[in-house]
Amino acid sequence: MRPGRRARLAGLAALLGLGACSGTPDAEQARICRRALPTLVPAGSRVAVLREATGPQERSIRIDFSQEREGRSPLPRYAVCQFSGLSRTDLSGLASDRGPVGGAALYLLKHYYLDTPDAALAEPGAG
Repeated sequence: MRPGRRARLAGLAALLGLGACSGTPDAEQARICRRALPTLVPAGSRVAVLREATGPQERSIRIDFSQEREGRSPLPRYAVCQFSGLSRTDLSGLASDRGPVGGAALYLLKHYYLDTPDAALAEPGAG
């Protein structure tokens, strides 16, 4: 195979890989993931959703957002929410550009925060 053709095929494969990560995520999964975003930023920060898309793994969503604090430039961030095969709305993992959320913190988030009125009020709007 000629080098030029090989490069074009590699480029096409990369574009197809990016296409697998794009698309419209499940609305309920996106809502759950958005509700988790305020827990990933320091107190006093504001979250603005920039983009929602299907994530890199099966049953995952990626949300790109900005972390905004008064007197500081917005900081680009992202989060990936993973959902289990048990239920399409069962959050089974959460990771951000800062790393994964550990087991105990994820458990507390799921069982004591995500379905509360506070989480609903703090949920940033869809991008």
